[in-house]
Amino acid sequence: MRGVLAAVLAAVLAAGAALPRPGLLPYGPARGDARLRPGDDESSPGLSLRRALRLYGRAARRLYVGTNGVISTQDFPRETQYVDDDFPTDFPVIAPFLADLDTSGDRGNIYYRQDDSPDVLDQAAGYIQAGFPDTAGSFVPTNAFIATWEDVGAYQELSQDTEPSKKLNTFQAVIAYDDEDTYTIFLYPEGGLQFLGTRPKESYNVQLELPARVGFSWGDSDDPKRDGLFHSLASSEQALRLLERESNTGVPGVWVFHVGSAAPLEHVEPGHGGGASPNVARSPGHHGPGTVYSHADPAAPLLLAQRGSEATSPRPHDGPRAPPLLATIPEGLPASPGQERSRRLHPDGDGGMWQSYSANPSSYSSGHHGVGVEEDVHFDPDVFTYSAAAKETCAQHHGRCSPHAFCTDYATGLCCHCRATYYGNGRQCLPEGAVHRLNGKVSGSLAVGRAAVRFQDVDLHAYIVGSDGRAYTAISGVPQPAGRALLPLLPLGGLFAWLFALEEPGSENGFSITGAEFTQSLEVTFYPGEETVHVTQTAEGLGPDNYLSIKTHIQGQVPFLPENVSVHFSPYKELYHYSSSAVTSSAQRQYVLAAGTANQTLSYRLRQNITFAGCPHTRPPARQRLSVARAFALYDAHEHVLRYALAARVGSAPDDAENPPVNPCHDGTHACEAPARCQPGVGMGYTCECAAGYRGDGRGCREVDECAEGLSQCGPFTVCRNVPGSYRCECRSGYGPAEDGQACVPLAPATDPCEDGSHPCAPADRARCLPRAGGRPACECLPGYTGDGIDCSDVDECAENPCHPAATCYNTPGSFSCRCQPGYEGDGFQCMHGSAQRLTPCQHEQLYPRTVPLGPSPVGDGHVPQCDEEGGYRPLQCHSSTGHCWCVDGAGQEIAGTRTAPGSTPPRCGSPGSVQQLSPCEHERLYPREVPPGPSPVGDGHVPQCDEEGGYRPLQCHGSTGHCWCVDAAGQEIAGTRTAPGSTPPRCGSPEPTERPRTMCERWRQSLLEHYGGSPRRDQYVPQCDAAGAFTPLQCHGDSGYCWCVDQSGREIQGTRSEPGSTPPCLPSVAPPSVRPSPRPDVSPPATGTFLLYAQGQQIGYLPLNGTRLQKEAAKTLLSLHGSIVVGIDYDCREKTIYWTDVAGRTINRASLEPGAEPETVINSGLISPEGLAVDHLRRAMFWTDSGLDRIERARLDGSERRVLFDTELVNPRGIAVDPVRGNLYWTDWNREAPKIETSTVNGANRRVLVHTDIGLPNGLTFDPFAKLLCWADAGTKHLECTFPDGTGRRVIQNNLNYPFSIVSYANHFYHTDWRRDGVIAIDKETGSFTDEYLPEQRSHLYGITAVYPYCPGARK
Repeated sequence: MRGVLAAVLAAVLAAGAALPRPGLLPYGPARGDARLRPGDDESSPGLSLRRALRLYGRAARRLYVGTNGVISTQDFPRETQYVDDDFPTDFPVIAPFLADLDTSGDRGNIYYRQDDSPDVLDQAAGYIQAGFPDTAGSFVPTNAFIATWEDVGAYQELSQDTEPSKKLNTFQAVIAYDDEDTYTIFLYPEGGLQFLGTRPKESYNVQLELPARVGFSWGDSDDPKRDGLFHSLASSEQALRLLERESNTGVPGVWVFHVGSAAPLEHVEPGHGGGASPNVARSPGHHGPGTVYSHADPAAPLLLAQRGSEATSPRPHDGPRAPPLLATIPEGLPASPGQERSRRLHPDGDGGMWQSYSANPSSYSSGHHGVGVEEDVHFDPDVFTYSAAAKETCAQHHGRCSPHAFCTDYATGLCCHCRATYYGNGRQCLPEGAVHRLNGKVSGSLAVGRAAVRFQDVDLHAYIVGSDGRAYTAISGVPQPAGRALLPLLPLGGLFAWLFALEEPGSENGFSITGAEFTQSLEVTFYPGEETVHVTQTAEGLGPDNYLSIKTHIQGQVPFLPENVSVHFSPYKELYHYSSSAVTSSAQRQYVLAAGTANQTLSYRLRQNITFAGCPHTRPPARQRLSVARAFALYDAHEHVLRYALAARVGSAPDDAENPPVNPCHDGTHACEAPARCQPGVGMGYTCECAAGYRGDGRGCREVDECAEGLSQCGPFTVCRNVPGSYRCECRSGYGPAEDGQACVPLAPATDPCEDGSHPCAPADRARCLPRAGGRPACECLPGYTGDGIDCSDVDECAENPCHPAATCYNTPGSFSCRCQPGYEGDGFQCMHGSAQRLTPCQHEQLYPRTVPLGPSPVGDGHVPQCDEEGGYRPLQCHSSTGHCWCVDGAGQEIAGTRTAPGSTPPRCGSPGSVQQLSPCEHERLYPREVPPGPSPVGDGHVPQCDEEGGYRPLQCHGSTGHCWCVDAAGQEIAGTRTAPGSTPPRCGSPEPTERPRTMCERWRQSLLEHYGGSPRRDQYVPQCDAAGAFTPLQCHGDSGYCWCVDQSGREIQGTRSEPGSTPPCLPSVAPPSVRPSPRPDVSPPATGTFLLYAQGQQIGYLPLNGTRLQKEAAKTLLSLHGSIVVGIDYDCREKTIYWTDVAGRTINRASLEPGAEPETVINSGLISPEGLAVDHLRRAMFWTDSGLDRIERARLDGSERRVLFDTELVNPRGIAVDPVRGNLYWTDWNREAPKIETSTVNGANRRVLVHTDIGLPNGLTFDPFAKLLCWADAGTKHLECTFPDGTGRRVIQNNLNYPFSIVSYANHFYHTDWRRDGVIAIDKETGSFTDEYLPEQRSHLYGITAVYPYCPGARK
C-alpha cells in the first residue's frame, strides 16, 4: 500500500505538483466497470452493494450514478429540479462535479463499479490515511465504489453552424468503507477540468454559465430551498480552478472526506493532512500537518473547514478520535468573504443556534402540518431492513401538501389529506361549497364536413358553483363552422361537471381524487358518419387565486351542423371506474338536433381515461355513478362563444348498476363491411348502408366517380377532382371560391385605403395609416403628435423641460431641439461652460435662480446669491428686494440666528467653513414648504415649534386650525394624540404616549415621506390617514386637483376619480371592487404604490412593496407572454408603460399598465440577443445591449430614430443603466478575459472605462438616482458593489451573493434576481445584510428586475 502511494507521489512530483491520470484509481471495461448509457440526463440502475455502507448517519445498500456528476442513494429526479440549483438538493447527493453534463454522440464515458481487490483498496487507503493521518492512520477499507467521468462534455445546444466544444472534463469519486467508517475521495487529474460551468438550458441565447457545485447534501430538509443540510467544497470559478492544484491530503487534486461512522458523525469531516510526503510542493496557502484551512483564510479559497466539537469513540485500528471538522453559519446569514458554506446536523454543546434534527424523531410539525413518524435506526451491516434515504417522509416532504392539508406517513411513503371544510387530493385543496373558476387555452385542428378549421390558444373559462354541482363553461373565439359543430361534444364541459359534482354521502367528486393535476384523454365517435374526434385536457395546477389552469387540444373530425339547428340533451347517468392512478368511463349518448318543428336523434360513443398521481396508500371507490340532471349546449354566432352548462352529482353505484346494452354499431360487433356504415336501429338492431360516394347493398360497396359521371356540383371556372367517397372542386387560376363554396368567381384586386388615399387619417406628416384585415385601416399619430390618428396636434415637448438648464428648448412640429446658451457648449441635453470649466453652485444659482444645482441650496425665495472671485458663496448674503441679510456656510446654507431686518446693521460673518447648519426644525420654521432630508412634521402649512437646541418640541399646535398633537424626535406626529380645537391639549413628553402598532396607511405614508427625503413635492402623492390610522375615504394627489375614493385597503375604487374642481362623494366604508377576469392578453393591472416587476421566462411577475418589505402574499403574474423569453425590463414612469426585451422572439416590446392594455412590439428586426434595457423618461428614449451583435443601441420609445452607439470593443455586453437627469449611460461587458463597466453620454460621446479591476461576471447594473451611485452585482466575484458615477468611492456592499442576474435599487435596499435561488433577494444598502427573499411557486430562472414608482424619480420641474 505504501508503495502505491509513493508511486503516486512520485508521479505528482514529475507532473509538477498535479495529479497525473495514473493517480486515479484503475477504471474501465478491463476492470469490469459498467458504462452508463450515453445521454444528457441518464442514471444508472440501482447498484446493490455487497455490504451496506454508512452515509450521513444512515445506512445505504444501493447507489445510483448520474450523468451530471453526482452519486446518490436514491434514483434521481429530472435534472431541471436540481442541476442549476445551489446546495442543498432535496435528495442525498455526493457531487464531485455537479453540472449539466452530456455524453451524447460518444462525447466521453461514465464508468462505475464496486470493488474489493487489494490493489484498489490499498490505493484508496493511502489517500485516506494521507488526509487523516491522526485518526485513520491504519484504516483499510473492505469495500470500494468507484465512479469515473472520462472526457465528458458540457451540455450544448448544437445547430448546423456550431461544432461541439473540445473542452472535456475527467474526474473520479471513490467511496471506500468498512463496517464502521465511510470515506469519500474526489480526484481531479492535471488538465482534467477544462470547463468550470455549464450553460442553463433555459438561458436560450443569453450567454452565461453557472459554475459547477462540489460537495455533499443530505437531502432531508423539509424545505430544501431554505433550510437544507449540506457541505460545499467549491461553487465559484475561483474555487473550482484550484481543485486540481490544492488538496486536503498533501496530494494535489486529491480530496478526502469522512462521511459516515458508527460513532455519531452526522456531518462531513474534511481531511486535514498536510504532508503525506514532505517533498510534495505546496501551494502558497498550504498549511502544515495537523492544521486545516480556515474559511476566512484568503490564501485558501477552497476553504475546507473549521474545528468543531470533540467526539469520543476511539476504535482499535485508528486510535483516539480527532475533533471532527465542520464549518457552520447561522441560517439566512452570509458567510465571511469568499466563504463556501455548510450547515451542521447537530448543535455543538451550547446548541440552540444551529439547525437541529434528531435521528429518531417522534413527530414533526411545521405550520399547519402535523405528522407522526417512527424510524428504525439500528444498523446491522448484514441484516438491513429499512433505509430512511429510500423513503419519503412527512418530515422531509410535507411542503408538497396544501396549506389546508395534513400529512400522514405510511410504511412506504407519505400522503396528503385535506382538512375539514376543504376537499381535494391533499396536494391541492379548495373550500367546500365555494365558487371556483377555471381558466385555460383551447387549440384544435378539425375537419368539419369538408372544411378544415384550425384555431390556436382561444380562451376557456369555467365557473363552478360548488354548493349545488353546477358547471358553466365558455370557449370564446372558436371559428365557424367548428364552433357550431362542437355543440354535441358535451364531454368538453362534462369534465368539469365530474370534477366538481355535488358529493352524496360517502362519495367523492373528481377533484377530491385527482386534485388540480391530471390528464384526460377522450375519444368520441359520432354515428352514423363514424367521425372520430380526440380530446386531451391537461390540468396544470392551481394559480395564485385558486384558479385551476387547464390546457385543451381537440383533433379529428366532427359532423357539420347547419346554422338553424339547436342541440338538446336528456338527463343521463354514467359509471366511472377508479384505480389508484386512473379513472375510466365509456358510454353511449344521444342528442337531438332541432330545426323548427323537425327533430332528428343522433348518437355518439365516448371512451375516456383520466390519469393522475394519486396517493398509493388510499383506496378510492371502485366505481361511482355520475348523475347529470340538466345539460345544455349553446353557440353564440355573434360573439363566437361556445357554452356548456351541466348540473351533476356523484354517488355510489348500486351493485346491479351496469351500463345499458351497447348496440353492435357502437361496439364494433356488427357485420357491415368497409366502407359500409352501420346504422343503429331499435334496441340491438342495425342496418348496413353504403357511405356517401359509394354504391351497393351495404355488404359490398364500390366507389362512385362523381366527376366522370357528371354527379358533381362544381360550378363554372372549376376543376372537379375525384377523391375516395367524394370529390373536390378546385378553382382555376385567377379565380377564387364564391360565398356558397360551390362556384368560383374572378378574383378582384384588393384595395388598400392606405395606398389609394381613401383613408380618414391625418396628413402623412402628422399620422400614419396602418392596413388592417377587412379593409378598414387604423390611424396612428406620428411621434411628436397626439390625437386619435384622424386629428393629430403637435406635442409641446418643451413643456416637459427636456433640455439642460443652460440650454433653450425650441418646439418644432413633431419634435423639438435643445441649444446651449451663449457661453456654453454641448448638444443641448448636456451643456458645459465654454471655458471647459464647470460652474460652481453659486455661479450656477446666479445664472439660473430657479434651478438649484447639486448639493444644499442657498435659502431665500427669488434670492440671487453673491459669489466671490473663486465662485464660492460670500459669507454675507443680502436679498436684493426685501433687504434681509444673513450669514451662510460654504454650501450657501443660512446660519441660524444671523438674519437681520431691512435697514438694520448687517450681521458680521466670518469664515464660511466653521459654521453650524440649521436643524430640521429650525429649517422648517424658516422655510415651511422646503423640508430637509428626514421625516417631515405633519400638518399642511404648519410651522413647528422648536426648543432651545433646535429640536422639535414634544407638543405641537397648528397656528391657524387649533389642532394639537405630540411628535417624536423627528417631528413625526404620534398616532392617536391629536386633539380638536378648543379641547385640552395632549400631555406630551416623557413618558411618551403609548403607541399602537402603525397601520398600513401610516406605514405607507412614512415610507413615502422617507423616500421623498422628508417632504414630497406638490406633484407627489402621499396617502392621507385618519386619526385611527385608516385610509381616509377621499384621497387626493398633491395639489393636482385629482381625487378619488379608496376602500379599506387604500385601493382606488374604479370610476371615482374626479377632475380638478370637483370632489367625488366618498363613503367611510366601501366594499372592495369585485374581481373580474383579467383582460386579454392576461394583463393583471397592478395596484397603486411602489412595486417590483421581474422577468421569469414567459411571464412578467408583480411583487408589491410595503415600505421596503416584500409583500410576497400579494405577488402575482402581471403579464403572460407565451412563446417569449423576457430578459431585460424597465419602466417609463411618464406613460406608465413597461418595456422588455425578448430573446426568443428577438424583439423589444412594451405594454401599458392600464387595464385592458395589450403588448405591442416596437422593434422586431436587426436583433439577435437583446438583453439589458434602460428607459430614459426625460428624453423619451431607450437603450439596449445585444450580446449577439455586440452592440449598444438607442431609439425613441416608439422604435423610431434607431441608431448604434457602439459596436467595437464589446464582447458580452449585458447590464445597462441610464441617468436621465445628468444624461449619462452605463453598461457592463462580462468578457471573461477582460470584464469591465463603461460609461458615455446618452448620445455616445465621451466613452470611457469606469471599472476594470477585481470584477468577474458583472451581470446586473443599476443607477440609484437618489444616492447618485452606480451599483452592480457580479456573479463571478459574488460581490455587490457601488461607486460614484466618475468611478471613485468604490465599496463592497455584500460579498457572498449566489448567482445574481439583474439588480435594482429602491429606498435603502437593493433587490436582485438570483439563478441559484430562482427568486428575488433583498439586501440592506447600509449593512449589506440579506433581509428578505421571494421564491415564486413556479420554479424557473428569473431575469431582469425593475422598480415601479408612483412618480418619476429625479425629474426636473
